[in-house]
Amino acid sequence: MLSIRDCLDYCDLTDDEVALIAEHEEIPDAAAAQVACGLVQTPEGVMVLTGYMLDLIERANAHGDVDKAAHAASVCARFMADHPLLH
Repeated sequence: MLSIRDCLDYCDLTDDEVALIAEHEEIPDAAAAQVACGLVQTPEGVMVLTGYMLDLIERANAHGDVDKAAHAASVCARFMADHPLLH
């Protein structure tokens, strides 16, 4: 049986990236890791995951949570650098 760590290492995702996906989708981290591992395999999936992160940045800014928005922006920037597409 694969652990969450095995899945994240295989998909080249960070804990922070999975946490943002879990928050956006309102699912546990383990489920988010499985979803993200599938999505990150295609350009369309990478765009979906990027969209989730950008949405969380917008929500945090809309609620005045500057620290959360900055953290999400940092995580999103790393994700986009690690999974380059024409964002």
